[in-house]
Amino acid sequence: MRGTENRTEVHSPSQEFTVAELSAMVLDGDLAQIYGETFRSVVTQDSPVVRAAALAAQIPAALAGRVAFGWLSAAWIYGCAPPPQIITLLASRSRRCTALPAGSGCVLHEVKLSPYELTQVGGIMVTGALRTAMDVASNELASVAVPVLDAISAAPSLGCPLGRIRAALETPTHQKGRTNALALVKAMLSAG
Repeated sequence: MRGTENRTEVHSPSQEFTVAELSAMVLDGDLAQIYGETFRSVVTQDSPVVRAAALAAQIPAALAGRVAFGWLSAAWIYGCAPPPQIITLLASRSRRCTALPAGSGCVLHEVKLSPYELTQVGGIMVTGALRTAMDVASNELASVAVPVLDAISAAPSLGCPLGRIRAALETPTHQKGRTNALALVKAMLSAG
């Protein structure tokens, strides 16, 4: 079990329970699967904190606390995307990180990452909503990005309307895919 700062418990295979035992608890109605081999009690509500803890339980231990969840992984934590097929981890270029083991189910990108672009969700580092939206717009196909950007911009708690995303993308940077992302967001605003 791995708890977060607000004491949300997430269960994953360990010395305490095997994956078969956890799966049996799902069949018995005691647990619900969150992501991969990570589960929560049925009395624990799904939330960003629970989803962040579930993803944190999936990454190699050597990277814990050294990376942030980004792109579609961060969007899922915020409740704005389906569960990611591959967990996207971001590491600041200024920090050295170990390589991912084969078959980890994760991809690691070394990027320019400001502390102001990060937030903690249950004690776990995640890109903020604006950085997440910019990364999704810049790195995902439009068919994937549009519904995620719609969800991010519609969530009042994230404070990230499409106009704010557009303004951030209009700021001169060397972000890969920025021009296409800006065109996508402008088209969404025109259609809106």
